[in-house]
Amino acid sequence: MPFEQIPLNDGNKIPAIAFGTGTALFGNDATEYVARALDNGFSHVDTAQIYNNEESVGQAIKESGFKRSDLFITTKWGRGDVRDALDASLSKLGLKQVDLYLIHFPGLVENDIENGWKQLERIKDEGLAKSIGVSNFDVEQLQTLLKTAKIKPAVNQIRFHPYNYSEHKALLDYSAQHGIITEAYSSLTPITRTPGGPVDAPIASAAARLGATPAQVIFLWVRSKGAVIVTTTSNVKRLKEYQAVADLPPLTQDEIDAIDEAGAQGPSWKPSAHRKSVLALALVIIGFIWFRIV
Repeated sequence: MPFEQIPLNDGNKIPAIAFGTGTALFGNDATEYVARALDNGFSHVDTAQIYNNEESVGQAIKESGFKRSDLFITTKWGRGDVRDALDASLSKLGLKQVDLYLIHFPGLVENDIENGWKQLERIKDEGLAKSIGVSNFDVEQLQTLLKTAKIKPAVNQIRFHPYNYSEHKALLDYSAQHGIITEAYSSLTPITRTPGGPVDAPIASAAARLGATPAQVIFLWVRSKGAVIVTTTSNVKRLKEYQAVADLPPLTQDEIDAIDEAGAQGPSWKPSAHRKSVLALALVIIGFIWFRIV
């Protein structure tokens, strides 16, 4: 059974799982990997201007044979003039319109969020993007945006996993109150970056009950929070494993609570300003290694 389509606040719908082309595929030819994902049940492809691989994503879309209406394509503005950036992205992707266009980082508009968001509203009004949203915004930044927004962001894509849930709970609650869907990337952090932590035990317990893998349990946990999964792998077996999450029953409330409580005890992924650039590079390297392994 395929993943469901989640309604957005603008009347459109978004697939509940996406194949991401960042981190491990950053700056690399993604054609083969996107094609593999599309062949194994993914219809939602997430890319970005700064990933420097939109052209290969477009090539995979072109060669896939899928109808445009059967695919959901997300890209993100990361530098330069927003309209010029989108025009370039559309050209590289070989599309006339994307399904979702995001402001990749709040730093792009932090000096003038109102005007920055107006530019995205204009893009939606012109039909170049069906839906618009943000990425990596916190509560305060969303509050500032919503003070003057004529169109609410459809989504906020954030790094989200059991070890930072307690930090993001207020953000998820605020987003839900305003009909903003959360998209979750790096959700497999307890497996790929911090194995051996407190959440391993409740994840293993739920996996045993369900006959599932730890990764599947984490994605069920993400779904329990109402978030869209953004993930990646080069391994066909993993692609099938991730798609099979849609066929699993949900976690019990006790299992969700146990993962929440264990996650609150675990490592914090809230780096100081001094360490952010080092962490960003480390995440790219670790992600590349994991992508190749799995």
